[in-house]
Amino acid sequence: MSKLFMILSAAMFSSFFANAQVISSAYNLTLKTLLSHTVPEVPVVQSKELKGVLLLDARESKEYTVSHIAGAKFVGYDQFNMNELTAIEPNQKIVVYCSVGYRSEKVAEKIIAAGFKDVSNLYGGIFEWINQDNPVVDSLGRATTNIHAYSKTWGVWLTKGNKVYDSRID
Repeated sequence: MSKLFMILSAAMFSSFFANAQVISSAYNLTLKTLLSHTVPEVPVVQSKELKGVLLLDARESKEYTVSHIAGAKFVGYDQFNMNELTAIEPNQKIVVYCSVGYRSEKVAEKIIAAGFKDVSNLYGGIFEWINQDNPVVDSLGRATTNIHAYSKTWGVWLTKGNKVYDSRID
């Protein structure tokens, strides 16, 4: 009986992570419980294939200044204001990201509530973007390996790059 239980448990565990959208199964499990999943999620690998997408960075300015995905527009989280999106067509494909996906999910919910039709949350956030070896740029548009890790607690999910915990680069 215990052998059958172990086999079934292993099969369920494997199938749970077979559709994982991030490299680390532990990170994926954290995201599955942290996020409300109220917004369509797009994995990093798929987001790179999207054409004509508007990337919105829902982190704070000190995080964006250290590094961000090239071409991303800063919208913030605490100071997010829908007025910054008035020039954007409601059918524009939008992908919102933050460090891990929580703040961007909340901002994306507001954007959808305002009538935008094609809004997604980058699953795993900029941490997973970096973990999958994708480039970021600094405030001057130069390639960098620095990434704001938000906090030491959340920074454990950032496995690549140079972790920065404030906006100063030493």
